[in-house]
Amino acid sequence: MCKPFTKKLKNSLLVLSLLLLTCNSSFSKKIDLNQELSIDASRQSADLKNKIFSYIDNVVIKQGSLLIKADLVQVITDAKTGDKTYIAKGKPATFKQTLEDGKPINLQANEIKYQPSLNTVTISGNALLKQDGSEVSGSKITYNSVTEYVNAESNKNDKVKTVIQPKEKKPTVSQGNE
Repeated sequence: MCKPFTKKLKNSLLVLSLLLLTCNSSFSKKIDLNQELSIDASRQSADLKNKIFSYIDNVVIKQGSLLIKADLVQVITDAKTGDKTYIAKGKPATFKQTLEDGKPINLQANEIKYQPSLNTVTISGNALLKQDGSEVSGSKITYNSVTEYVNAESNKNDKVKTVIQPKEKKPTVSQGNE
Protein backbone atom coordinates (compact mmCIF):
# COMPACT_ATOMS: atom_id res chain seq x y z
CA MET A 1 0.00 0.00 0.00
CA CYS A 2 2.89 2.36 0.72
CA LYS A 3 4.88 1.49 -2.42
CA PRO A 4 3.00 3.76 -4.88
CA PHE A 5 3.25 6.69 -2.47
CA THR A 6 6.95 6.04 -1.82
CA LYS A 7 7.63 5.74 -5.56
CA LYS A 8 5.74 8.99 -6.26
CA LEU A 9 7.60 10.74 -3.42
CA LYS A 10 10.97 9.52 -4.71
CA ASN A 11 10.10 10.65 -8.25
CA SER A 12 8.96 14.06 -6.97
CA LEU A 13 12.15 14.49 -4.95
CA LEU A 14 14.26 13.50 -7.98
CA VAL A 15 12.44 15.96 -10.21
CA LEU A 16 12.75 18.65 -7.53
CA SER A 17 16.49 18.07 -7.24
CA LEU A 18 16.99 18.15 -10.99
CA LEU A 19 14.82 21.21 -11.46
CA LEU A 20 16.64 23.13 -8.75
CA LEU A 21 19.81 22.55 -10.73
CA THR A 22 18.22 24.33 -13.66
CA CYS A 23 16.40 27.07 -11.75
CA ASN A 24 18.15 29.98 -10.17
CA SER A 25 17.55 31.02 -6.59
CA SER A 26 15.28 33.93 -7.53
CA PHE A 27 12.35 33.28 -9.82
CA SER A 28 11.11 36.76 -10.42
CA LYS A 29 12.51 40.20 -10.29
CA LYS A 30 10.99 41.75 -7.21
CA ILE A 31 11.30 45.11 -8.93
CA ASP A 32 8.78 43.94 -11.56
CA LEU A 33 5.99 43.99 -8.96
CA ASN A 34 6.60 47.70 -8.38
CA GLN A 35 6.34 48.64 -12.06
CA GLU A 36 3.38 49.64 -14.17
CA LEU A 37 1.18 46.78 -15.36
CA SER A 38 -0.30 47.01 -18.85
CA ILE A 39 -2.90 44.68 -20.33
CA ASP A 40 -3.76 44.70 -24.03
CA ALA A 41 -6.58 42.56 -25.46
CA SER A 42 -9.09 42.54 -28.28
CA ARG A 43 -11.99 42.57 -25.80
CA GLN A 44 -12.57 43.10 -22.10
CA SER A 45 -15.42 42.39 -19.71
CA ALA A 46 -15.81 42.84 -15.97
CA ASP A 47 -17.87 41.42 -13.14
CA LEU A 48 -17.46 44.41 -10.84
CA LYS A 49 -19.44 42.91 -7.98
CA ASN A 50 -17.16 39.85 -7.77
CA LYS A 51 -14.00 41.72 -8.85
CA ILE A 52 -13.29 39.48 -11.86
CA PHE A 53 -11.89 41.14 -14.97
CA SER A 54 -11.67 39.13 -18.19
CA TYR A 55 -9.40 39.99 -21.10
CA ILE A 56 -10.21 38.11 -24.29
CA ASP A 57 -8.32 37.36 -27.52
CA ASN A 58 -4.70 38.30 -28.18
CA VAL A 59 -4.03 39.15 -24.53
CA VAL A 60 -0.61 40.59 -23.69
CA ILE A 61 0.31 41.51 -20.10
CA LYS A 62 3.54 43.38 -19.38
CA GLN A 63 5.05 44.39 -16.07
CA GLY A 64 8.77 45.06 -16.02
CA SER A 65 10.44 41.96 -17.48
CA LEU A 66 7.24 39.91 -17.06
CA LEU A 67 5.38 39.04 -20.25
CA ILE A 68 2.23 36.89 -20.37
CA LYS A 69 0.50 36.03 -23.66
CA ALA A 70 -2.79 34.15 -23.83
CA ASP A 71 -6.17 33.79 -25.48
CA LEU A 72 -7.98 34.59 -22.23
CA VAL A 73 -6.81 36.08 -18.93
CA GLN A 74 -8.99 36.49 -15.88
CA VAL A 75 -7.78 38.75 -13.08
CA ILE A 76 -9.49 37.89 -9.82
CA THR A 77 -9.10 40.26 -6.86
CA ASP A 78 -9.58 38.90 -3.35
CA ALA A 79 -12.19 41.11 -1.68
CA LYS A 80 -10.53 40.91 1.74
CA THR A 81 -6.84 41.25 0.92
CA GLY A 82 -6.86 42.93 -2.49
CA ASP A 83 -4.43 40.25 -3.75
CA LYS A 84 -4.74 39.45 -7.43
CA THR A 85 -4.66 36.06 -9.14
CA TYR A 86 -4.04 35.91 -12.89
CA ILE A 87 -5.39 32.89 -14.76
CA ALA A 88 -4.20 32.75 -18.36
CA LYS A 89 -5.51 30.20 -20.86
CA GLY A 90 -4.33 29.43 -24.36
CA LYS A 91 -2.97 26.83 -26.75
CA PRO A 92 -0.47 27.51 -25.26
CA ALA A 93 -0.45 30.45 -22.89
CA THR A 94 3.08 31.72 -22.21
CA PHE A 95 4.84 33.34 -19.25
CA LYS A 96 8.30 34.85 -19.64
CA GLN A 97 10.39 36.70 -17.10
CA THR A 98 13.99 37.74 -16.60
CA LEU A 99 15.48 36.48 -13.35
CA GLU A 100 17.65 38.47 -10.95
CA ASP A 101 20.79 37.08 -12.64
CA GLY A 102 19.60 38.35 -16.04
CA LYS A 103 18.65 34.92 -17.42
CA PRO A 104 15.15 34.40 -18.81
CA ILE A 105 12.73 31.69 -17.74
CA ASN A 106 9.97 30.56 -20.09
CA LEU A 107 6.80 28.73 -19.11
CA GLN A 108 4.04 27.52 -21.36
CA ALA A 109 0.88 25.51 -20.74
CA ASN A 110 -2.81 25.38 -21.48
CA GLU A 111 -3.36 27.23 -18.19
CA ILE A 112 -1.08 29.46 -16.13
CA LYS A 113 -2.09 30.56 -12.64
CA TYR A 114 0.10 33.42 -11.39
CA GLN A 115 -0.26 34.56 -7.77
CA PRO A 116 2.26 37.37 -7.16
CA SER A 117 1.29 37.77 -3.49
CA LEU A 118 2.10 34.09 -2.87
CA ASN A 119 5.20 34.14 -5.12
CA THR A 120 3.68 31.18 -6.97
CA VAL A 121 3.19 30.15 -10.58
CA THR A 122 1.29 26.96 -11.42
CA ILE A 123 1.16 25.77 -15.01
CA SER A 124 -1.06 22.90 -16.11
CA GLY A 125 -2.02 21.07 -19.27
CA ASN A 126 1.03 20.35 -21.43
CA ALA A 127 3.17 22.22 -18.90
CA LEU A 128 6.70 23.12 -20.00
CA LEU A 129 9.38 25.07 -18.10
CA LYS A 130 12.51 26.13 -20.03
CA GLN A 131 15.66 27.77 -18.76
CA ASP A 132 19.23 27.81 -20.08
CA GLY A 133 18.42 25.13 -22.66
CA SER A 134 17.15 22.75 -19.96
CA GLU A 135 13.50 21.89 -19.56
CA VAL A 136 10.92 20.10 -17.43
CA SER A 137 7.58 18.96 -18.81
CA GLY A 138 4.55 17.31 -17.25
CA SER A 139 0.85 17.79 -16.74
CA LYS A 140 1.34 20.29 -13.88
CA ILE A 141 4.33 22.25 -12.55
CA THR A 142 4.22 24.52 -9.49
CA TYR A 143 7.03 26.82 -8.41
CA ASN A 144 7.32 29.06 -5.34
CA SER A 145 10.09 31.63 -5.69
CA VAL A 146 10.48 32.31 -1.95
CA THR A 147 10.67 28.72 -0.69
CA GLU A 148 12.25 27.57 -3.99
CA TYR A 149 9.89 24.59 -3.89
CA VAL A 150 9.15 22.93 -7.23
CA ASN A 151 6.61 20.21 -7.81
CA ALA A 152 6.15 18.57 -11.21
CA GLU A 153 3.39 16.01 -11.76
CA SER A 154 2.15 13.86 -14.60
CA ASN A 155 -1.07 12.14 -15.48
CA LYS A 156 -1.47 8.45 -14.58
CA ASN A 157 0.05 6.96 -17.75
CA ASP A 158 2.55 9.73 -18.43
CA LYS A 159 5.84 10.69 -16.84
CA VAL A 160 7.47 13.95 -15.89
CA LYS A 161 10.37 14.55 -18.24
CA THR A 162 13.49 16.54 -17.35
CA VAL A 163 16.25 17.42 -19.79
CA ILE A 164 19.31 19.14 -18.32
CA GLN A 165 21.92 20.65 -20.57
CA PRO A 166 25.55 20.30 -19.49
CA LYS A 167 27.36 23.39 -18.28
CA GLU A 168 29.41 24.96 -21.02
CA LYS A 169 33.09 24.42 -20.55
CA LYS A 170 35.14 27.57 -20.73
CA PRO A 171 37.80 27.36 -23.40
CA THR A 172 41.27 26.95 -21.97
CA VAL A 173 43.94 29.31 -23.16
CA SER A 174 47.07 27.48 -24.17
CA GLN A 175 50.23 29.19 -23.10
CA GLY A 176 52.57 27.71 -25.64
CA ASN A 177 55.56 29.51 -27.17
CA GLU A 178 54.65 31.43 -30.29
